[in-house]
Amino acid sequence: MNEKELRSLSGYVLFAIGLLMLLGGIPLIVLFGQLSSGIPLIIIGIIILIGLSVINPNEAIVTTFFGDYMGTMRQNGLRWVNPLFRRRKISLRARNLNGQKLKVNDKLGNPIEIAAVVVWRVGDTAKASFEVDDYVRFVEIQSEAAVRHLAGAYAYDIMDEDQIEEVTLRDSTGKINAMLEGELTERLSRAGIDVLEARISHLAYAPEIAGAMLQRQQASAVVAARRQIVDGAVGMVDMALAQLSEKGIVHLDEERKAAMVSNLLVVLCSDKAAAPIVNAGTLYP
Repeated sequence: MNEKELRSLSGYVLFAIGLLMLLGGIPLIVLFGQLSSGIPLIIIGIIILIGLSVINPNEAIVTTFFGDYMGTMRQNGLRWVNPLFRRRKISLRARNLNGQKLKVNDKLGNPIEIAAVVVWRVGDTAKASFEVDDYVRFVEIQSEAAVRHLAGAYAYDIMDEDQIEEVTLRDSTGKINAMLEGELTERLSRAGIDVLEARISHLAYAPEIAGAMLQRQQASAVVAARRQIVDGAVGMVDMALAQLSEKGIVHLDEERKAAMVSNLLVVLCSDKAAAPIVNAGTLYP
């Protein structure tokens, strides 16, 4: 069922008419005892006043008549419709859903904590009223389900360098948020809900493995740094040997080259500053 517009009448004139009829019928009964004239005026005045509704900005009223959906009023101000219509106000303002932290397992089975913020509003009042029992509760449950599904579909972080192109929860924030927003839009469209924004607001390893994962991340960082240092050291050693040979500064046999390479690598790859020992003797003992 889709929303349809219900055109209503401006209620200001009808409010004045209903009030005048109500106030005019009471004196006829009390002062002049004219029940036949006063009672109909009072009844008509009450009926007119019952049909009035105040619609605030970003608000709508869904109307039904004996179970049939008659339409939705979106015009702001004092409006009048059939007094027999049943009316239900629905807010059209944007709302924030600050989801609670959920403890789930990621794609690799690691327990993580994740939470999301969803900005939404009612787009189709008919679907929100008749397609689901409670659209606010529906948004809460479907948002939690979407976050759980997304967390289980991807790994928190890269565990293997061969997976460097794989989407992860930690490093692919933009893609993850876009996928979350898309999934929520699909899930909530049946209830007439428009998803304005969806973002991961909290993401961390569960406390029981947070320490171990931090050590793994630190170890990975150390290995990556050492690899870069070694690559640079090998390049420097190769350049030094090439220039020594090219300029004929000194001629080394294979054994001396191996010793020189070993010494240079120790100096360049060491964590601490090297303390060289100067050989004041001849080149060969």
